[in-house]
Amino acid sequence: MGPHPAVAAIRLAVRRVLHDLLTEHHSTTAALRHAPSHEPPPPPLVLVACSGGADSMALASALAFESPKLGIRAGGVTVDHGLQPGSDARAAEVVQRLRELGLDPVDSVAVTVGRTGGPEAAARDARYAALDTAAERHGATAVLLGHTRDDQAETVLLGLARGSGIRSLSGMAAVSGAGGRYRRPFLELDRQTARKACMVQSLPVWDDPHNADPAYTRSRLRHEGLPALEKALGKGVVEALARTAQLSRDDADALDGWARRAESTVRDATGVLECAKLYALPPAVRRRILRRAAIAAGAPAGSLFARHIEEVDRLITGWRGQGAINLPGKVVAQRQGGRLVIRQG
Repeated sequence: MGPHPAVAAIRLAVRRVLHDLLTEHHSTTAALRHAPSHEPPPPPLVLVACSGGADSMALASALAFESPKLGIRAGGVTVDHGLQPGSDARAAEVVQRLRELGLDPVDSVAVTVGRTGGPEAAARDARYAALDTAAERHGATAVLLGHTRDDQAETVLLGLARGSGIRSLSGMAAVSGAGGRYRRPFLELDRQTARKACMVQSLPVWDDPHNADPAYTRSRLRHEGLPALEKALGKGVVEALARTAQLSRDDADALDGWARRAESTVRDATGVLECAKLYALPPAVRRRILRRAAIAAGAPAGSLFARHIEEVDRLITGWRGQGAINLPGKVVAQRQGGRLVIRQG
């Protein structure tokens, strides 16, 4: 008799990701074999980011089960955000649980959460910075994250509410971060599957009270917004939103590639953007080029919104002699004699 279907599902999802990582590792190893004085690299190390919640505990259990069979080292890291009383004790409990699963090394990292971008964004920034540091310290090939299909649906709706364009609707990528560091095996599994897998394996889980706190936008969306959508539209909303994310990502990737290829064709010999050539491009491609140029000039990507790019775009499509456009990061965009200059002001 095989494992419970929920356990089988989470293990299969992790196994697929580990196979991908092994394939990449073997490709790198093959290239290094031709280098002089080459020492064979150790087996890859994969870390799981674990809060102690059902999603990440299910992920940790699947990693602990699958990694020895593939010759992969497996460890874990938990981040103590310090936002609730007793958070350090809970982090210590998570460390103990991960070690009991057989993971090694296991770290607990305490962070200080700032205020930039609101509490949720600030906590996320602090968490990823800590995970990056842990991965680099241990030489980890990848860090597994427990985001599920439900998380993906919520992310798509939040992007829709911001009106930030197709890239926001593409949600979370299965592979992201520098060098593809972050992997999300559960994006095609629902949250209930992960919770069921923990229950049948008798894995203790911690339910973060912030996830039920209506003060947080994602919590309101999870407990009020999505249920209301399902009541109005019927079941299947989460699955449909997850499909939307993948389709949007495919489209956004194609448009980004088009913009990268087209950018060199709309610059003059000195590298300045030419308005007439930009005007001839489709708006979706042109605006991507404008965004890339603004970021290259020093505008922070996280502070550069659609309204900023629309204002710059009007210097090309609605030229009426208007003045310079001020962008985040003290970047200025200005039309000068048929050319668009984007630079530090």
